[in-house]
Amino acid sequence: MTDDLVFYTHPMSRGRIVRWMLEEVGQPYRTELLEYATTMKAPAYLAINPMGKVPALRHGDTVVTECAAICTYLADAFPGAGLAPPPGDRLRGTYYRWLFYAAGPLEAAVTNKGLGFEVPAGKEMMAGYGRHADVMATLDELLSRQDYVIDDRFSAADVYLGSHLGWGMQFGGVENRPAFERYWQRVSQRPAAVRAKEIDDALMPARPAAPR
Repeated sequence: MTDDLVFYTHPMSRGRIVRWMLEEVGQPYRTELLEYATTMKAPAYLAINPMGKVPALRHGDTVVTECAAICTYLADAFPGAGLAPPPGDRLRGTYYRWLFYAAGPLEAAVTNKGLGFEVPAGKEMMAGYGRHADVMATLDELLSRQDYVIDDRFSAADVYLGSHLGWGMQFGGVENRPAFERYWQRVSQRPAAVRAKEIDDALMPARPAAPR
């Protein structure tokens, strides 16, 4: 297997999470830009991801989809970046816990809120996250007592969680709580996060000029 990293994305997608992670890893990678209505649904890309969605990552012969999985994979594939506790470290459990809390309860709760759906009273046990308010309170408690998911150590879990909180506060799916704002300010100012944003912003489709 070669060491080539190929990143399939669109600048208006969750691919921004993976771009940030790739910049944190610091390994060379090639970007393949896809369009929603055409190349993302073309046979060549469906062979990479049959869902016809971005992002996806190809590392030699290995294909990984889903943002949380890609972040986890990259942290383990390039341990020199220090973005995950090493195997056997007791903090590995904490790292997994909050990375996948963001991928499960947080994303589901925020998505449902954006769609205008509320879990009916008495049906909370049927939803993996229970209630949106419970998800917010749980994260508030975590981020009110420590700087990062793993105490004072930045990791891939912060790339993923930070991305969702930043996006959620921008569009209303996440409450603008002081602990969330402090956390987002902290992680979004990392050099890799700034570089990733600049790259994707530059790739945004040009808006038509306003009529005169």
